[in-house]
Amino acid sequence: PRSRAVRGSGGTADSSSASFLAPSHGDAAALALTFRPRHYLAVPPESTRLAGPLGGLDATLGIRLVHCGPDEVVLEYDVDDRHRQPYGIVHGGMHCTAVETACSMGAAMAAATRDQAVVGIENHTSFVHAVREGRITVTARPLTRGRRSQLWQADARTGDGTLVASGRVRLLALARGSALAGETVAVKR
Repeated sequence: PRSRAVRGSGGTADSSSASFLAPSHGDAAALALTFRPRHYLAVPPESTRLAGPLGGLDATLGIRLVHCGPDEVVLEYDVDDRHRQPYGIVHGGMHCTAVETACSMGAAMAAATRDQAVVGIENHTSFVHAVREGRITVTARPLTRGRRSQLWQADARTGDGTLVASGRVRLLALARGSALAGETVAVKR
């Protein structure tokens, strides 16, 4: 089935579209898909949860899903002490994490239409402007979506539109059942 982008914080998508399932506390169905940096899996078309908190490192860092589709992913987080390095500005690793999460989620949506999983193999993120506080919005879009690899670009901006970081993530597309680090690619939690 062909996928389409879906916006919103709730509701459902028809069964012919691919959509994003975001885990939330107490939602057993949401445990079917958990995103982790460098380990993203194809999104099943029957998934219907559209926005909200993410799991793993992303949850620990307070990254929230705003929108997820095969052509665009939007995440956000509010800067707090978890994100700052000793000089009081957002740590570069935070920018890298948010960029990789956004790019990998979009790539997973696109790969799902081919019954594939994706894993990150390269993340090049540049830190453009220092930021100390406020809401950061990260928007990722595809540059290429091939059968073997995908390349996505994400920009992180402040509320007034100032570019604070920009990155590209290359992802390897894996056929269902492929081995990765000695095990079959599958969600582990």
